[in-house]
Amino acid sequence: MTFRMRAARTSDLAALYEMAKLTGGGFTNLPPDKPSLVAKLDRSAVAFAGAQDVLGEDLFVLVLENTETGQVRGTCQIFSQVGMSAPFYSYRIGTLTQHSRELERTFRADMLTLSTDLEGASEVGGLFLHPHERAGGLGMLIARSRYLFIRQHRARFADTTIAELRGLIDESGGSPFWDGIAGRFFGMSFQEADEFNAIHGHQFIADLMPKHPVYIAMLSEAARAAIGLPHPSGRAAMRMLEGEGFSADGYVDIFDGGPTMRAPTDRIRSVRDARFATIGAVATNDATRAIVSHGRLDEFVATWGCVDGDRIDPAAAQLLGVAAGDEILVAPQ
Repeated sequence: MTFRMRAARTSDLAALYEMAKLTGGGFTNLPPDKPSLVAKLDRSAVAFAGAQDVLGEDLFVLVLENTETGQVRGTCQIFSQVGMSAPFYSYRIGTLTQHSRELERTFRADMLTLSTDLEGASEVGGLFLHPHERAGGLGMLIARSRYLFIRQHRARFADTTIAELRGLIDESGGSPFWDGIAGRFFGMSFQEADEFNAIHGHQFIADLMPKHPVYIAMLSEAARAAIGLPHPSGRAAMRMLEGEGFSADGYVDIFDGGPTMRAPTDRIRSVRDARFATIGAVATNDATRAIVSHGRLDEFVATWGCVDGDRIDPAAAQLLGVAAGDEILVAPQ
């Protein structure tokens, strides 16, 4: 294993831009737009430089680095709190029950209601792994490194954490969900709206989105079928989130209808089970590999490693830059 997660730097812009061009659309947190990526890296640099352990509106960008080649081959993002300076919109799925005594019938209508219920939550997102590296547990390393970062800096994150999964997108880059609802009000395609949102933010949603509930039965069959389903490329991510204790409990993305997963932060498996340890020796051992991290803020690094008691294997120690006497954080596989 020659890969490790580390804090993103401004010099990673070119690599992030090349990966952004591979996402295939609907990936708001990683837009193929250099000025937007520069803004993210600048915001992340400010967050990593923050000295106070307090809950704010920080964005932390991490990257997956191959230490042999120096190449950046993946990335992820952590938002300490969403919806504080601008509304964070979701659709909440609900049911309206009505009864007719004369007909002796009860009607239950499923509805989508525009909601800001998730304001104030932390968010994990922006996870992307280069297509040529999708083996060896690197996707899991990227995903779980976020939780070790949260555990290491717990005071900087909220008590609830969410993750938005990209919804269904057709071969032409369109979204059946968008076409069935928002596209009727905005006069732009899903691709245009997604790009605008990634670059300029979503205030335009507040300006133009209909505020009244939408009856699901009135949508097209394609739009109804897309509600709450992840993009095929996101199914593995959804399973990993479920394995960490996240659940889809009735919130979907207002653009593509993808599911929003939610979990109490302290009950996320990798946060709950992570343990601090002081290295006693760097030595080969037979322990099952785990996600191991070291350092705070811009010195944070994480990788796969074998930790048995106070012993860590030499390869992991080298990737983390640790020696006997250093403290590490370990989340079992």
